[in-house]
Amino acid sequence: MIIYEVNHDVEKEIEKEYTEWLSSHIREMLGFKGFQSVDWYTRAADDSERKLHGSIHYHVQSMADLMDDLDTHAEKMRADGATRFGGRYQASRRILSFHRHFD
Repeated sequence: MIIYEVNHDVEKEIEKEYTEWLSSHIREMLGFKGFQSVDWYTRAADDSERKLHGSIHYHVQSMADLMDDLDTHAEKMRADGATRFGGRYQASRRILSFHRHFD
C-alpha cells in the first residue's frame, strides 16, 4: 500500500468553492486504477486566520498504479485546479511507503 499525500493551503475566501471542487476531484481520483480510499485531514498552522490547510491521503494499491496515474492523469488533474483557482492555493505532494509499525 502506498499513500500519495497532497497538502493544500487555500485562501479562506475560496474555501467553500475549493472544498466542493476538491470533493469532486477526489471522487474522480477514486476511479483510477489502484486508488482504493482517501482520508482528508485538516492541519493546524500559524497563519490559520488567512488559510485553510489540508492533507489528502490517497491509499493506492501499488507504486505501479501510482506511477501510471502520474504518467497518465496527473497533468490534467493538476491543471484543472490551477485553472479554477490560480494562485489562491498551493499544493505540495509526497509519496509514503509503509516502513514499520510500533505499538
